[in-house]
Amino acid sequence: MEGIVRVGLVGYGYWGPNLLRNYMGLDKADVRWVCDLGAGRIALAKSRYPSVTVTQDYADVIGDPEVDAVLIATPISTHYELALRALEAGKHVFVEKPLTSTSRDAVKLIELANANRLTLMVGHTFEYSPPVMKIKEIIDSGELGDIHFMASSRVNLGLHQKDVSVIWDLAPHDLSIFFYWLGEEPTHIGAVGRSCLDGCNPDVAFVNLAFPSGAIAEIQLSWLSPVKLRRTMIVGSRKMLLYDDTESVEKVKIYDHGVTRKVEPDSYGEYQLSYRTGDIVSPRLDTHEPLFTEASEFVDSVLSRRPPRTDGASGLRVVNALERAEESLKHNGSRVDETMNYGRRKDDDQLLVEPYTPYVHQMFIGP
Repeated sequence: MEGIVRVGLVGYGYWGPNLLRNYMGLDKADVRWVCDLGAGRIALAKSRYPSVTVTQDYADVIGDPEVDAVLIATPISTHYELALRALEAGKHVFVEKPLTSTSRDAVKLIELANANRLTLMVGHTFEYSPPVMKIKEIIDSGELGDIHFMASSRVNLGLHQKDVSVIWDLAPHDLSIFFYWLGEEPTHIGAVGRSCLDGCNPDVAFVNLAFPSGAIAEIQLSWLSPVKLRRTMIVGSRKMLLYDDTESVEKVKIYDHGVTRKVEPDSYGEYQLSYRTGDIVSPRLDTHEPLFTEASEFVDSVLSRRPPRTDGASGLRVVNALERAEESLKHNGSRVDETMNYGRRKDDDQLLVEPYTPYVHQMFIGP
């Protein structure tokens, strides 16, 4: 069908049902397959969407010549292999965050997608949310002034992951948001944390970042919190901003607050700082569902042959930052510079240290 992207979904566990619901609502998408290893999960998908064919064999999906694109919503450790097989089969690929478990694997997928003129997109859903998009607009307008620092809290009680630390589970959201807002990657990353439960992956971490512009940032992450927080503060030279994603109405508030230095104090003993407390404004936000906008972006990218906003390069910069944060965590918070790319061989535990060059997305042209 002309102007329709026929897709297969792989993974119908935690996030897959959300993807399926949104793609079923897209006029330009035709969901052909749902694949999952669990018989109960694919039976559930079939009961909800009788028109979709279900399977426990991934080869059925990528072997279907009518399938244009594959959506991958499986555990992180499986992302690379599943995406690689789909790209080799000539399918466009959408992968849930993070793109891969190593930057080397991310680069391989990007290069393969570019070589075959295929779309590779990563699910950084928050970059399509109305509050985050509005904040990007506010920062770019200069209303906040120069960004001094940002601080975010992404904490809740659970869910503990078996195969990754809290950094790989929760940090991709804030890293992708910060990189999107600032338009730059960090020069330095440091992280400290611990496992509060014996025998489990680290479940609390504090990640610090420094950017070329001079801005600094901190991300607080935890699976052990009495309350769920999704809050980010941005302090600029002109104004300040608070973004609370748990708020139902006023998710973004701009504070006309600030501090300036007095050039000539009125008296000898006067402290040379002036504090300003002004209005608090909550801008109007759109109400579209981020996941639906993200799905539309992927389908439109496939049809138009243009790179999506959260393309492979976007996914790579987040994976690289996660690697650096994880390496810092393992070395008691030692700072990891942007010039070093840390990773581990698949066949042993030897630490690799080699120059890292940010990957620039090469646009593909033609049918």
